[in-house]
Amino acid sequence: MKRREFVSAVPSAAIAAQSGTASPIVKPRMLRPGDTVGLVSPSTFVADPNQLQTMLLTAEMFGWKTKVGKQVGRREAKLGDSIPARIEDLHTMFADPEVKGIICVRGGYGTPQLLDGIDYELIRKNPKLMLGYSDITGLHLAIHQKTGLVTFHGPTGLSPFTEFSQNWFRRSIDNKPMGVLGNPTERNPFRPQHPLRTVKGGKARGRLIGGNLTLVSCLMGTPHEPDVRSKIFFLEDVGEEPYRIDRMLQQLALAGKFDQCAGVIIGECVDCGPREFQPSITFNYTLGEVLDRVFAKVKVPVFHGLLIGHTADQITLPLGVMAAMDADRKELIIEEAAVS
Repeated sequence: MKRREFVSAVPSAAIAAQSGTASPIVKPRMLRPGDTVGLVSPSTFVADPNQLQTMLLTAEMFGWKTKVGKQVGRREAKLGDSIPARIEDLHTMFADPEVKGIICVRGGYGTPQLLDGIDYELIRKNPKLMLGYSDITGLHLAIHQKTGLVTFHGPTGLSPFTEFSQNWFRRSIDNKPMGVLGNPTERNPFRPQHPLRTVKGGKARGRLIGGNLTLVSCLMGTPHEPDVRSKIFFLEDVGEEPYRIDRMLQQLALAGKFDQCAGVIIGECVDCGPREFQPSITFNYTLGEVLDRVFAKVKVPVFHGLLIGHTADQITLPLGVMAAMDADRKELIIEEAAVS
């Protein structure tokens, strides 16, 4: 994701003690046509009027009314200047009784800047559906850790929302379990466009946690570090070379995350091949080779290729719900409804 963060060397066990026991799971109310959704931009700004129109069209096509955050559409000279305004937009949408759900306009960069300024008690008292991915992982993990709220790792307001993506998003916010998740039917089974691969066979069951690998790595050693104990841990990224993926996975492995979790699912990871510059000359392994080496010694099941990130066809995953995985069959099964 083209951004680097140095990480504190605080051990995972210390962070677990610091953040305390996990909050009870809280489910947001089901969104219905005619409901009002709040549109916010907690990450990179969006100032293009055409994009803002697309954002409104997305809500309109689902039959929702909209309230637009004050920071949406504003261009700041420095990203840091907008921190209070981005936090205020988030607080306003959670506090507003008319707003039933919150959609992040886009990802990009910036959510870690907000985390120590968020009123988590306000969010806990006003649980609402929140949707987004990529940099929005920072919000997902912090809010879930502090409040227990089920949030939704899925399209943003500016995502393509293909028919496939629409279908899985609608299923994720229905008041029944999503069931077995899968990639689109391949047009040419001889050369699949979205291949799935078992890295380590086996089955597992646990609550879902995870998101963008770069953001997960960024939050290590902080109070917002994800608690993956006995959970199904999903990760995805975009535009990262294999040596960077290796670095971040090695960090998680050294922190014991892959020993603590019940299973691991790696998303398709778009544009994550080696490139022609110095680091790649000495580390020119493919993503597949990196995954095989990192997970060779783990005891939990692992599979790769599910469309859960930076892809046009995208599956929405609700963080915090009970799920099961079968790495041999390359399946993830959502066993619990994500909304009340």
